[in-house]
Amino acid sequence: MQVFKFGGASVKDANGVKNVVKVLEKVGHENTLIVVSAMGKTTNALEVVIDKYLNEKNTFIAELDTVKNYHRTIMMDLFNNQQDQVFITVQALFNELLQFFKSNKSPNYNFIYDQVIGYGELVSTTIISHYLNSLHINNTWLDVRQCIKTDDYYRRANVNWEITQNSIISKVKESTLYITQGFIASDSNNFTTTLGREGSDYTAAIFAYCLNAQSVTIWKDVPGVLNGDPRYFNNTQLLNTISYTEAIELAFYGASVIHPKTLQPLQRKEIPLHVKSFINPENAGTTVNKSQGIEPKVPCFILKQNQVLLSLSTLDFSYVVEENISEIFNLLALYKMKVDVIQNSAISFSVCFENTFNNLEKLLLHLKAKFKVECHENVSLFTIRHYNETAIKSLEQDKTVFLKQLFQETVQIVTQ
Repeated sequence: MQVFKFGGASVKDANGVKNVVKVLEKVGHENTLIVVSAMGKTTNALEVVIDKYLNEKNTFIAELDTVKNYHRTIMMDLFNNQQDQVFITVQALFNELLQFFKSNKSPNYNFIYDQVIGYGELVSTTIISHYLNSLHINNTWLDVRQCIKTDDYYRRANVNWEITQNSIISKVKESTLYITQGFIASDSNNFTTTLGREGSDYTAAIFAYCLNAQSVTIWKDVPGVLNGDPRYFNNTQLLNTISYTEAIELAFYGASVIHPKTLQPLQRKEIPLHVKSFINPENAGTTVNKSQGIEPKVPCFILKQNQVLLSLSTLDFSYVVEENISEIFNLLALYKMKVDVIQNSAISFSVCFENTFNNLEKLLLHLKAKFKVECHENVSLFTIRHYNETAIKSLEQDKTVFLKQLFQETVQIVTQ
């Protein structure tokens, strides 16, 4: 079996959905499971809906209507008859979402987020499944929440592999084309959970692992894995092959093409990962496998924006020792901060992290009781794998450098 994943950019409009059909016709779709993200910027739009629901209840319905109308426009372009079952099914999903808003009693933002945000994927896969069936490309729509089971760590749930494997094996049969959702799963109480932003790649890897798939292909609007995001870096180059180890390193440092959790299950079973262009599907793209390093070997640039840099020192200018560092990391874990860089000297400790759960103010209050704290928000973290002096100088030009850390193969620079 092969696993395909199509991201939001590939299905952002009716032409995108039609192009998915062209890709399937060119590369084949027998024994295939397709994981699909929410269409376009739907996830962002639903985040606005959630924010309005919590803070401006009289306006969230209007925001939700915008999401509905966006999908309705796509359906109008794909289906001739507005009485088609797809319109009824999609409307039922939005009614279900509205019912959640009406009945919800939980004040927990992370719980609410996960119950709402997955409707982007549920709607997109419903539309695509119906469209393929209308073209006599017979497929089975699969609710991923019945397959991937997790704990209740909302917004970054952890997979229960044993239950998930049994569920997937029991529900997915060979010789069938399946359409399912990325990003979402469910806990033991059948509440929806999510695997973290960009988690659809991870979903594809989970299915591939459980099904012993032949390969995973991620279809994107770039020709493959580049040595930098072309939105932020000039003259980027295509990487033809990347080893699992190298890809895990790139993902760990934040390379946006591959989700950090995607590679581990694929590596365990040596399942190759292909990253290809949905615009030119017959091109080779990039293959991640058990090869060595990267080819060609060039500097790889990674940017993480909207980071927080904290520099801490003790109030009495004593050494920052193991006890201090342990306390700092316990607090970072308590407030769910994802740490990207640490650096320490005799009397100071610096840490760069993502404030994903908006707990920075609480963390600062806690830290200021014991430490002198200097905080820089909205900083940028640049990472270069296989760096050289030219690459470093190009990044540092016209920037204020707060922190710089060099290793044998990697340099990290925090700037503003």
